[in-house]
Amino acid sequence: METLKQALEKIENPLRFSAGNAFRNLAIVRDLEVPVRRKIADLREMVLQRVKHPADAACLEELLAQMEDLFSGFEKASLEEKKTRVSGGLVRIDTMKSLLARWSEPGYRRPPEGVNRDVRESLDAAIGKLTLQAQFVKGVGPKIGVLLARKGLKTVEDLLYFLPRKYEDRRFVKAITQSEVGRKETVIGEVIRAEIHPYKKRKVFEVVLRDDSGTLKGKWFKGSFAYLRNAFKPGLRVILTGDVRLYQFELEMIHPDFEILEEGEDSHLHFKRIVPIYSETEGLGQKHLRRILLHAVEDYARYVPGPIPREICERQGLMDIIEAVRTVHLPGQEEELHALNDMRSAAHKRLIFDELFYFELAMALKHKGNILEEGIAFHTEGELLSRFLSILPFGLTEAQKRVIGEIHGDMARPSPMHRLLQGDVGSGKTVVSMVAMLTACENGYQAAIMAPTEILAEQHHRNIARWVESLGLRAALLLGSMRPAEKKEVARQIENGDIQFVVGTHALIQEGVEFRKLGLVVVDEQHRFGVVQRAALRAKGSKPDVLVMTATPIPRTLAMTVYGDLDISVLDEMPPGKKPVKTKVFFEKERPRVYEIVRKEIVKGNQVFIVYPLVTESEALDLKDATRMAEHLQKDVFAELRIGLVHGRMKGPEKDGIMKAFNDRQLDILVSTTVIEVGIDIPHASLMVIEHAERFGLAQLHQLRGRVGRSDIPSYCVLMTDHKGSENARKRLRIMEQTTDGFRIAEADLEIRGPGEFMGTRQSGFPDFRVADILRDGRLLNDARTEAFHLVEKDPRLERIEHAALREVLLWK
Repeated sequence: METLKQALEKIENPLRFSAGNAFRNLAIVRDLEVPVRRKIADLREMVLQRVKHPADAACLEELLAQMEDLFSGFEKASLEEKKTRVSGGLVRIDTMKSLLARWSEPGYRRPPEGVNRDVRESLDAAIGKLTLQAQFVKGVGPKIGVLLARKGLKTVEDLLYFLPRKYEDRRFVKAITQSEVGRKETVIGEVIRAEIHPYKKRKVFEVVLRDDSGTLKGKWFKGSFAYLRNAFKPGLRVILTGDVRLYQFELEMIHPDFEILEEGEDSHLHFKRIVPIYSETEGLGQKHLRRILLHAVEDYARYVPGPIPREICERQGLMDIIEAVRTVHLPGQEEELHALNDMRSAAHKRLIFDELFYFELAMALKHKGNILEEGIAFHTEGELLSRFLSILPFGLTEAQKRVIGEIHGDMARPSPMHRLLQGDVGSGKTVVSMVAMLTACENGYQAAIMAPTEILAEQHHRNIARWVESLGLRAALLLGSMRPAEKKEVARQIENGDIQFVVGTHALIQEGVEFRKLGLVVVDEQHRFGVVQRAALRAKGSKPDVLVMTATPIPRTLAMTVYGDLDISVLDEMPPGKKPVKTKVFFEKERPRVYEIVRKEIVKGNQVFIVYPLVTESEALDLKDATRMAEHLQKDVFAELRIGLVHGRMKGPEKDGIMKAFNDRQLDILVSTTVIEVGIDIPHASLMVIEHAERFGLAQLHQLRGRVGRSDIPSYCVLMTDHKGSENARKRLRIMEQTTDGFRIAEADLEIRGPGEFMGTRQSGFPDFRVADILRDGRLLNDARTEAFHLVEKDPRLERIEHAALREVLLWK
């Protein structure tokens, strides 16, 4: 018997084909309307017969009715309109498929029948309205719908959450002669003339406006003069908003905002009120956008769901969600302009809190799910651990002891550990992770650590092998660059359980690598991995514990978003005796002095790094630059010294040979690209020279600086730069001079670059918020997280009747 999904696919397939090849296939498709409408009718009949739950049936009925409307008169529509209707049909098909999948999930639980009628039906109807294509909003249509879609505004909900970028106070439109010089004013007048005049060595576009009291000039020194001349026709009524100044006894505005008023146009939308100004949208002016948003708000704002519990709204002082949506687009006369423009109005607060709350609620449910999941309960005391701590040449810091206690607390519980360990360069994360791995091995399990690069994996393996072999255990290295036979032999020993510690790169998650008894997964430099890789390695074991480490400190607001489902431990103390690396910026004219500093360090018996940036995306250019400079330094500057070169294009053995020679003190200077950013531990390196330092980000500069100062000898970092850097580049270098605190540097880096670029949004899992900004809204993020976790603590699966709507909206979002 045909299933609902199969019947739905019969409608979907011809639509997918029509949309294929960038809709070019649509031109060759004939008579789509009749078969699609017939299949819609068949599916509606199936829904009536087979979908027993009234709310589910009503939801599908509504979507199919919308499909019927879309394909009624399809053959008579223009090609552009057909594209829009096909897209609309596919959106509804995707919605129905996701609903069918959700309803059939084994863990999906409906609230009681009464709640279904009161909650589900109204929610499904509301979601149906909000997922309507934007073209169906009054005043839009297929052509403007295409323009909006280019801006990412594809549905009614997209429009409602397309917030103004700023607001202008046009409540008080003054007569021209009553405008105050030095203040921002709004005036309305008739265009008397609009002309281009020569001005010094350039041109100026000038428009003269007149009202009953006098005249005012608007002037533009840049922009499209052809566009301006076409816009300002004599006799038109125009609104100008800008700073008023007096020039040669005449009032004028320079580059004012303007709007042309059409005959009979109502004033309430465009002036005599606080007016929203939206981001530019190709082919749509501000007035047109305001009219579209007015219709969207008037017709659809009432469908925006607001199921956040009343007690949370009262505690947080939140206004009604529907009123909030209305207010951000149509502010009342009583609203404060600066609060609207700073996105700190009560309406903005509600929308921001909602977005953050739903996100943190998902994190809280995931975190609670981790706790409720069955895992391994480890014994956290044993001989191996005691012996390891006794052979360490140093004592643990108080921070290390605290964090080990937190990790052991997790490992002792019968649910899997999901913990983020972060600390600055040199804070002792490796030792802490080693304690966790030994705990797993003491209990008869294997431990795996996955690093993002082979050089870092090799560094981990050297450190771990040195320790574990003295304890009678075995550690193996597994890299993608190893010979197939070598990899196969290591994989065999892992599967047999002959190896207790496994260190590797992505090779660990490849097919053919099976663990006998994996109990702990350590992922280093997590934000360089996607979530998929982390999950893939974890899947190699039976619900193993997971410890995520990052060498780059992450600001708290980011940690609450990207790692919101993890418990967080912070190593906020450096080992005693570790001296901060002194850092100074030098300019190109001071190069002889820098070379003298290099010589002095080498005379002392120390070693030096000289690092060059990836100037362009071309590896070849970078390689050539590093090679040329190594040759120049050896031949023309430090002929008496031993200089080596290492870069990412070298094969593993060659690179290892150079690094070993440097580590064995057979080289005085190592010229490098950023391949040494992480994982290189050279105790006698005391000086890091970073060329073109203005081209590096703060986090990268801090990591590079962390390659020196690995012992108790005084160490230095020289930041070579020229005077061409941007203000942000200069700011980065000043921060590097002022502090060696990785957490302060991370906060500053976040402010300069923003969260997406800081984490590398594409792989990091950083959420793409529509309204919220975690830099601006840190306090609201914290409040939303507290409320979400508190709610989930009381209702771990949102099964209570009063949370039925909240669960449904969260699933939809």
